[in-house]
Amino acid sequence: MKLTRRLTLAAFASVLALGTAAPAFSADLIAIITPAHDNPFFKAEAVGAEAKAKELGYDTLVMSHDDDANKQSEVIDTAIGRGAKAIILDNAGADATVAAIKKAKDAGIPSFLIDREINVTGIAVAQIVSNNYQGAQLGAQEFVKLMGEKGNYAELVGREADTNAGIRSQGYHDVIDDYPDLKLVAKQSANWSQTEAYAKMETILQANPDIKGVISGNDTMAMGAIAALQAAGRKDVIVVGFDGSNDVRDSIKAGGIKATVMQPAYAQAQIAVQQADAYIKNKTVPKDEKQLMDCVLINADNADKLETFALKN
Repeated sequence: MKLTRRLTLAAFASVLALGTAAPAFSADLIAIITPAHDNPFFKAEAVGAEAKAKELGYDTLVMSHDDDANKQSEVIDTAIGRGAKAIILDNAGADATVAAIKKAKDAGIPSFLIDREINVTGIAVAQIVSNNYQGAQLGAQEFVKLMGEKGNYAELVGREADTNAGIRSQGYHDVIDDYPDLKLVAKQSANWSQTEAYAKMETILQANPDIKGVISGNDTMAMGAIAALQAAGRKDVIVVGFDGSNDVRDSIKAGGIKATVMQPAYAQAQIAVQQADAYIKNKTVPKDEKQLMDCVLINADNADKLETFALKN
């Protein structure tokens, strides 16, 4: 689906603080639901949303669905049972999430989606997501330059059920495939996991010892890939990620991973809470349900300005 509205990241930058969980049966409660917080991107979303909610005077209920659609349904039931005034959600699947959001809507609870869109409109009040295609093209352009427009490379792809995994991969290939001397020798899903990426990279490297580069669908997998490459003594292999995590920032500064693409995780989450607040208080709905935020290339030139999915001035 075409995403139509762009939001300006700079206008929403702020300092965040982690709050505490809501008491039972809070009169003004916002539920914040994301995948597991062992991924720093999803943790940043939760922290950002909670900070903005508390700033606006709400109690919060922070939960994780661990990318499990059944668990997502359960935690949304919890939010409904606790009488949440709104749900901020980074969902567990574009198709699997529709019924859960409709259930919340039928209970009178509006949903504001971040990071991942769903395949229908008119159920969530807002879908605020990164411009994954634009970001992937930025990353691919940098990858092509780093590779010198030639050489064998591998791609690590995210969870197949995640819409973003496919969008990023398409964005990569719409750039890289224009360079006939860049040869894709392996493409495997590591499910956004650092541990899986490490194991997949070991296997790829054994089968393709002449590999020159790796382009990854997220930073967590990029960290797994660089660890496997370094363990094999292959510090020459170029690795590019996607997300803008502090871990990859530090790797870039140390000469490991060469580049990543920053998604505005904090800003997305905070904008969602601001829009939820406007809806709760005044029934104000955004001009467009689907709203798009551009990504930013991070490399050795600006890595020192990156802090928790935002660029410092």
